[in-house]
Amino acid sequence: MKILMVCLGNICRSPLAHGIMEQMARGKGLDWEVESAGTGNWHVGEPPDQRSIRTARAHGIDISGQVCRLFRVSDFDTYDHIFVMDRNNLSDVLAMARNKSDAAKVKLLLGDKIVPDPYYEDEQFEPVFKMVEEGCRVIIEELS
Repeated sequence: MKILMVCLGNICRSPLAHGIMEQMARGKGLDWEVESAGTGNWHVGEPPDQRSIRTARAHGIDISGQVCRLFRVSDFDTYDHIFVMDRNNLSDVLAMARNKSDAAKVKLLLGDKIVPDPYYEDEQFEPVFKMVEEGCRVIIEELS
């Protein structure tokens, strides 16, 4: 199974989701490939935000080796499931879908709720981590 996590800049939420899902899947013995991408190109080639790295590290997850990249149409061919963090990400990714099969792969990580962007509020990284962690737990239960 191949899963892609998507947020706006691929520096805060999707790197956390990438790291959390990867660790959870490995812990369950699942042979899943997890990656992340962004819908905006401001941080391409950069590591995740230091606050995301710190928050993940506090939970025993190392995301410091991740490299930010842009979502691309070919991701629909590569990934079985594409989880986005908010409705803007959902709209942006669905706008790139070539057909109903592509669109069917795209869902909000938290079902019908959004993962808020913590970029402008340092104290939001921990609550966002917890939200993403719960979302990943539900996805693993549903897909494994």
